[in-house]
Amino acid sequence: MMGIGQALKQRSHVAMAIVVLSLCFMFNMAGRGVGDTYIVFLLPLGQEFGWSRSEMSSVYSIYMLTSGLSAPFVGVLFDRWGPKVVYSCGLICLGIGYVLASKLSQLWQFYICVGVLGGIGVSALGMVPAASLVSRWFPSSTATAISIAYAGLGCGTLLIVPLAQYLNQIMGWRASYEMLGSALLLLFPLIFLLPWRLIRAGRPNDLKQFPELVVPTSGKSFGQAIRTRAFWSLAQLFFFTAVAMYAMIIQTIVYLMDNGLSPLEAASAFGMAGMLSVIGVTGTGFLADRIGYRRTAMVSFICTFLGVTLLLALSYYHTRWLVIGFVVLFGIAQGARGPIVSSLCAKLFPGGSLATIYGAIYACMSIGAALGALGSGLLHDLSGGYRASFVLSMISVLFAAAPFWTSSALTKFEDS
Repeated sequence: MMGIGQALKQRSHVAMAIVVLSLCFMFNMAGRGVGDTYIVFLLPLGQEFGWSRSEMSSVYSIYMLTSGLSAPFVGVLFDRWGPKVVYSCGLICLGIGYVLASKLSQLWQFYICVGVLGGIGVSALGMVPAASLVSRWFPSSTATAISIAYAGLGCGTLLIVPLAQYLNQIMGWRASYEMLGSALLLLFPLIFLLPWRLIRAGRPNDLKQFPELVVPTSGKSFGQAIRTRAFWSLAQLFFFTAVAMYAMIIQTIVYLMDNGLSPLEAASAFGMAGMLSVIGVTGTGFLADRIGYRRTAMVSFICTFLGVTLLLALSYYHTRWLVIGFVVLFGIAQGARGPIVSSLCAKLFPGGSLATIYGAIYACMSIGAALGALGSGLLHDLSGGYRASFVLSMISVLFAAAPFWTSSALTKFEDS
């Protein structure tokens, strides 16, 4: 009887772990998907208000910067008050911000509603709380579970960005903003139906029987970590990856439209890249375990570089095959570095300060995304086109890949 009881209890723990992972996936999808819809509003906002591309890109930059800089505070809020409060704040901030955006007419108002409130909301719904919960429920397969949670980001891009483009076409940008924000606020009451005390507690384990599952409380402090080459190598990797991605992501839909695609086709191509990113992200952990972190990262960087190259070539040769090639190569690598950085951070800095250290590295990623988006807008206004932004993206890929060849802390995991 004891054996049957233990088996039933183990099954209930597994079922709850799957529920927690699904919640992390869904919140990631909702937050990032809604946050990334700003790219489909660039054209209508520019047409209505006459703002330059750099002015409109600056809103996205503030959104990404706020998302990154608020990440450490989201971690503190999670540790002190738990996931119920964090996810509630995320839905309220992002929902209210987008509902208010439907009423706005000044650029500074978009800075506050879409940039600041949107950034805080996406951060609170994103990987900082997800990584903490996943590590509690999947102590022996954290990397794989984190990859699945990360895949929610790509699913959000796949499903919500084309939806926003469709809504924008049939009812206008104001009604679209209001509908997206209202949908998030309607999810808020569901927060109170979930067993947050059980979710926060994590998966119980017989730690005496499985000592390898014990999370160490020692290890490097945050102050010690930032004095290591390993920390700054991961920061460089994440920062320049974000610059590379967001120097062209924010321009992609409008660029494809300028090169012959309809608005819905352009948004669908972007969404398809997001769908492929789900495959790439979920496969990253599996691949890294078999061929090593460096080889896996290099494959993803090569795909990104070639994808941007094809997008650049589209400005010279207008053919759908270049678009298809871009979607496949860029999409499969989009987001693939996230699980790699998370797993390496856990290996390099195990201990009680892991969340703080990861939060700081994550903030570097968001700063890179903000600068990439802002730089993209400025380069467009200065050059009158998109090619300079794509060149910036390609150069940034090289800087992002460099730590895997220059840092001994990362190269030692080549055959991990």
